[in-house]
Amino acid sequence: MVCPQTSTPAWDENLLKNPHAVADKRGRVQRMFAAIAPSYDLNNRLHSLWMDQRWRRHAVALSQMSGSDVVVDVACGTGDLTIAFADAMFEQNRGAQMPLGVDFTFAMLPIARQKSRLRWINGDAQALPLGDEFANVVSIAFGIRNVADPRAAIREFFRVLKPNGRLVILEFSLPTNPLLRSLYNFYFRKILPRTATLISGDKTGAYKYLPESVNTFIGREQMMQMMRDAGFQRVEQFPMTFGVCVCYRGVKC
Repeated sequence: MVCPQTSTPAWDENLLKNPHAVADKRGRVQRMFAAIAPSYDLNNRLHSLWMDQRWRRHAVALSQMSGSDVVVDVACGTGDLTIAFADAMFEQNRGAQMPLGVDFTFAMLPIARQKSRLRWINGDAQALPLGDEFANVVSIAFGIRNVADPRAAIREFFRVLKPNGRLVILEFSLPTNPLLRSLYNFYFRKILPRTATLISGDKTGAYKYLPESVNTFIGREQMMQMMRDAGFQRVEQFPMTFGVCVCYRGVKC
């Protein structure tokens, strides 16, 4: 049963013109994710055509993780990327310290706990409840554009990383080819919001927010510069699936 406070609309047409500029974006995003948590995984699989798990596995590989690393997965949601890290770590070192999943929306975490007995905590990307130089790898998948202040979050990731630690950001993007971008946006703006809303029964506007939050978010070069401004070096981008998804990696030297 969806609680009343999560079923009221979080987004309307006016707010969706630029959701990143909305003053109370933080609360709206939290309410939205609480509402769609039960159907989150199903919609991810269907509407990415089952590519979302492949993207996550690629992000794990790009992290250059070793079996002895401490990994923190921020905006972990229902835990898919955290579990992908755990699987890769277990293959390398059965005694490894398992990754930590952190999410701002508490309603996501019981679903993650049902999937795996890893460590899951409720926390904000902009103020992680972790000490300085805590982790070797910090990851965030499809979450940085939902943070109220991405620049502050990236600085926080830098703080909790050890020297030589890697930040891995997995995020939606738009194809650079004009024809592919047009076709993608037709699907993204016209089809996905209807089918995903039907599946989830969502009344918050979550699947109208999704395409507009991608279309109005910063570009790839701006993301890379934001990482450099926070102190990261050797910043790279790795586009996947015609540029629909991009993995960014930076190193705290």
